[in-house]
Amino acid sequence: MTVRFAILGAGRIGKVHASAVASVPGAALIAISDPMPAAAEAVRAMYGCDVRSIDAIEASADVDAVVICTPTDTHADLIERFSRAGKAVFCEKPVDLSLDRVAACLKVVTESKATLMVGFNRRFDPDFMAVKAAIDTGRIGKVEMVTISSRDPGAPPADYITRSGGMFRDMTIHDFDMARWLLGEEVESVYASASVLVDKKIGELGDFDSANVILRTASGKQAIITNSRRAAYGYDQRIEVLGALGMVSAENHAENRIEIADKDGFHRAPLLNFFMSRYTAAYANEIAAFVASVAEGAPTPTTGHDGLMALALAEAALKSVAEGRSVLVSEVL
Repeated sequence: MTVRFAILGAGRIGKVHASAVASVPGAALIAISDPMPAAAEAVRAMYGCDVRSIDAIEASADVDAVVICTPTDTHADLIERFSRAGKAVFCEKPVDLSLDRVAACLKVVTESKATLMVGFNRRFDPDFMAVKAAIDTGRIGKVEMVTISSRDPGAPPADYITRSGGMFRDMTIHDFDMARWLLGEEVESVYASASVLVDKKIGELGDFDSANVILRTASGKQAIITNSRRAAYGYDQRIEVLGALGMVSAENHAENRIEIADKDGFHRAPLLNFFMSRYTAAYANEIAAFVASVAEGAPTPTTGHDGLMALALAEAALKSVAEGRSVLVSEVL
């Protein structure tokens, strides 16, 4: 079975998913929609798909699934709309910035018996998948502690900050999802500390650019997340999982793997400097997983519930920073 796709939104992430769909066996890109004609036309020219309105895509018999890459405040409405229309839905995180709105949206998905996958692409990175496999096969024994370092090369522009929902809901949300996945248990409490160290304008907008978070499960497992909007040395993405029998880790990706030695020392290539180059394989792998779920009628590997819980951890982190204490996840759900 070939799963026929339409992509809603031809911006940066929409183009990433267009490339992923085009690269995955069993997937075909049928249509692109964007309110900016030039953006939609650029995707059409590259992949040979149609340019259609959202209304037309909803009514299209030749579209089985949609990929939602529109602004965050449109996600929940579009998920509901296309779930009711009988289309499978892949949506970039988050479903919404409101937990109540997410819960209401997921209720519609359930009632419509729709297929929904929320885009947490890092679960599909080959290195991180290997870390998870080492856990699942018992190589390191029972997981005890997870450490996640996630630092951007530079801060996003101010207009993005105002639309994104802030650092915890936009950036750390990926790490919250990774922590839940690797811990293998739901998080019970969140303690977060956050500062403005990179750009004072970010603070003036009510956000943070530097944060550390400690997550704790009911059994006592812990995850430590460290985030920064500035890493002068490149896009810093590392994971370490400590188990009763050992440790597994995933290191950063550089532009190449060669090393040069001379009289001045040992020299390596710089790190990759952007999420789209670092996670190219992950984006293709997650679309392939979505295609398999749709084709087989199987549950998706990342669900609406995963989206809800990651957002709940973000809300708990915000509450923790505001109140200077550890916050139970049950306080925000």
